[in-house]
Amino acid sequence: MQNDQIKTIIKNIFIHTACTISNLEIVDEDGMLWCMIETPDSRFMIGREGETLRSLNHIVRKMIEKESGIEEMSNIFIDVNGYQKKRFDSLKSIAHMMAERAKYFKSNIEIDPMPANERRIIHMFLEKIPEIKTESEGYGPNRRVVIKYVGNEY
Repeated sequence: MQNDQIKTIIKNIFIHTACTISNLEIVDEDGMLWCMIETPDSRFMIGREGETLRSLNHIVRKMIEKESGIEEMSNIFIDVNGYQKKRFDSLKSIAHMMAERAKYFKSNIEIDPMPANERRIIHMFLEKIPEIKTESEGYGPNRRVVIKYVGNEY
């Protein structure tokens, strides 16, 4: 799908809200497509602890999947005023620190429960680190990433 089509989908969603877009830019970074939205109405589009933003991501992905015919567009992220990017950078720092801890203690480390899109970031970030394997465990809101030390199994 073309960037212009993605921009059109996002703009059409904003038309039906009381929020305005100051700037909309699409950036390809490490295989992830970031739709960077700048708006003076960020508190409405982010919501409490990012709930509205997660919903916006879900809706936009589903609309893109329907238009493009591609089954899963998990590499597209909608961000409002840099909120999600900061959160993902924080998740990467946590993942790195916990992976180092798992290697040092040669044990499994559980990370606090988090939404699926945040767990996916941790899995993607740690997938190439030797001696480490990640899995999601638990159900519903208690689902979490477990970073497992596997030594030289690979």
